Amino acid sequence: MILKKILIENIRSYKNQEIVFPKGSTLLSGDIGTGKTSVLLAIEFALFGLQPSQKGSSLLRNGEERARVVLEFEIEDKTIIIERTLKKAKTISQDYASITINNEKFEGSITEIKTKVLNLLNYPQEFAKKTNLLYKFTVYTPQEEMKQIILEPNDLRLNTIRHVFGIDRYKRIEENSEIISFKIREKIRNNEGRFYDLESDKESLKQKKENLVLAKENNKKAEQEHKTALDFRILKEEEIQEINEKIQEKKNLENEKSKSMILSDEKKQQLINANKNIEIIKNQISEYKKITFNQSLLNSLNEQLKSTEKNENELQKELISISSSLNTLETRKKEASSLKDKLSSLKTCPTCLQEVNDSYKSNIFAKLDEELNSITRETIKNLNLKESLNDKINNNKKQKENLQKQKSEQEFLKIKIENLKEKEKNLKETEKQKESITKDIEMLDKHIKLIDSSISDYSKYDSIYIEKNKELLKAKENETQVAIKKAEINKEIQFLESQIKENEQEIKNKEQIKQKTENLKALEDWISNKFINLILFTEKNIMLALKEQFSELFSKWFSVLVSESLKARLDENFSPVIEQEDYELDYEFLSGGERTAIALAYRLSLNQVINSLISKIKTSNLVILDEPTEGFSSQQLDKMKDVLSQLKTEQLIIVSHEQKIESFVDNIIKFRKEDNLTRVE
Repeated sequence: MILKKILIENIRSYKNQEIVFPKGSTLLSGDIGTGKTSVLLAIEFALFGLQPSQKGSSLLRNGEERARVVLEFEIEDKTIIIERTLKKAKTISQDYASITINNEKFEGSITEIKTKVLNLLNYPQEFAKKTNLLYKFTVYTPQEEMKQIILEPNDLRLNTIRHVFGIDRYKRIEENSEIISFKIREKIRNNEGRFYDLESDKESLKQKKENLVLAKENNKKAEQEHKTALDFRILKEEEIQEINEKIQEKKNLENEKSKSMILSDEKKQQLINANKNIEIIKNQISEYKKITFNQSLLNSLNEQLKSTEKNENELQKELISISSSLNTLETRKKEASSLKDKLSSLKTCPTCLQEVNDSYKSNIFAKLDEELNSITRETIKNLNLKESLNDKINNNKKQKENLQKQKSEQEFLKIKIENLKEKEKNLKETEKQKESITKDIEMLDKHIKLIDSSISDYSKYDSIYIEKNKELLKAKENETQVAIKKAEINKEIQFLESQIKENEQEIKNKEQIKQKTENLKALEDWISNKFINLILFTEKNIMLALKEQFSELFSKWFSVLVSESLKARLDENFSPVIEQEDYELDYEFLSGGERTAIALAYRLSLNQVINSLISKIKTSNLVILDEPTEGFSSQQLDKMKDVLSQLKTEQLIIVSHEQKIESFVDNIIKFRKEDNLTRVE
């Protein structure tokens, strides 16, 4: 991995700044607080985003709402550009992320972009959730953080080392194995509780099978008893069926008798009705014979009605004519009165526009009064005529009603005379019906007597039916009791068979559990006594080999940085041990430069060990050192040149305010800060 350039917008003391990184060794130079370390934080943010413990406020420039970092770098033959932004709302959070690989851009979530970066760097998948730990220990670890690791308690340091090299998986395997072993032992205890009564279950199953054999023998006897009871009940039912047939014949006769009696009663009622009808018809015939009908009178009445109708039509026409004349006279009267009213108020003629004098008005008023008198006389005359016509019309109407009444009476008499023959015919037919009904009644009475005789013969079967029914009830009760006994035995057999099946399955399950438990015991013994010991032995050997390689490199780098009187090594807890003439020196008594030398030697050793063990990662050719010479003496600064010359890396970035280091590197980028704004010179 080779860094090419970075664009920083609104990150800490930067407003808008682009920085180009050449290959070889490069010094980020400037006074303390000029923003050199901010560049390294921006690089880490571009690669991995905000860390779980990192707040956006530690990066966003004060007073700004948004920030952006664009980082361009190379991995082998690929050009990669990563862009990330921060946005201020209620909190400061990551807002946007994208990655461009050889001009192919991908926009995604924060996690998706980080995953792509880890894949490009070829970091093992197990480091995806380890908060950039591999990047920190191979590329960039602030000097103060490395000092803190050295001073941590042994357990924390060992866990960190295990974490970095992935050796913590052995610890997890050991812990998980112990958990599994505990779970297996717990499972064994539970299983043993599930089959502890296996032998008693087998004994109980044997007893139930014996009971089943006895129940099946009893069932055969019950089936025979049930068959005997069934046959006896069927016999009684057949006997009752024969008696029922006789009783049914009796009921049929009784029904037939009832029908005959009903029919006889109906015939008798018909006979009564026939006698009544004969009497009525005879009376009607006698009455009709007394009627006197005059056809000429009916004809005369018809003629008179026609004359009155004609006279009525003529009178109505005259009345209409007189009413029309009265309407006309009334109209003329209104017109004359209206003209008179208009003329009385008229002063000027509307036609000639001359003044109308009183003499002229008097002449016209005289003519209008004469006309009104004439209209009044004519009206009185017509009113008298109208009254006279109304009287005539009323008289004619009364005469017409009287004639119509007489006509209706004559027509009714005529109808009665015409119906006389029909009545005489009906009388003969009714008398014939009476004779037929009388014969039917005599025949029905004889039939009823015969039925009564037959019913008397069938009456004995009623008492026989009662006795046979009692016998049938006893047979059914006996059959029911036998059936219940048989059903109880069958239920017992089914229950025993079900229990035997369940017990057999339960015994089978318990035997399987017992076998599985034996297998679990063997597995638990293997995990507890063999596998865990193997894991511990493997981890111990790996840690020992790692410690030897790590300690050798640490001693080498430390000897380059300090005087020959001091020697350094790592103990079994990877804690630095400083010796002088075979005496161990306490860390607190070391100078600031010696402490920095320990941290730098530890850092460089850790970098080399990781890159050698994880050789496929793509960050092995990049090293970033942040203030690696803090507290160094002039002599130690001179030795720093030897350190840099021995580092075999394509790109080395050093952050330092020591001017002397400028002569040790290939490139220098100077930073200057004014008014809280950093610029690159």
